[in-house]
Amino acid sequence: MSARYDDLRRIESEVGTLIRRVKRVMGERAREVHPDLHPMTFLILTHLAKEGPMRGADLSDAFGMDKGGVSRQVQALVDLGLVERRPDAEDRRAILLDATEEGRKRLEVMRRRRSDRFDQRLSGWSDAEVERFADQLAEYNRFLSDD
Repeated sequence: MSARYDDLRRIESEVGTLIRRVKRVMGERAREVHPDLHPMTFLILTHLAKEGPMRGADLSDAFGMDKGGVSRQVQALVDLGLVERRPDAEDRRAILLDATEEGRKRLEVMRRRRSDRFDQRLSGWSDAEVERFADQLAEYNRFLSDD
């Protein structure tokens, strides 16, 4: 086999390691926001906090989930006080979903803690190394965006 072949297999292996780490970290982040928060539900909460109020159908599209699955996840978030439902001012028949102030506050506290830890772990990297890695990772993701 060639060195390129070996390097490509190594990339696949490292990406696999990264995926496992991301799954673990997502669980940790979810529990930091609320001890009963599931990682998938955490992703829905972060999406609502970032993208603002939206209908359940839009949330289903964003996550490629059926409406029933999204509805169950949203109900869990409502029960925890992290998401609220309210009527759409433009169409009173429609319901909008949005993160509550409490949900946003908990996300921000978690983000600050995580960001500080991440910065500490990469403190040995120069600014140029951080920038180069960010650029390479973005390029990697662009090349594989069709997968």
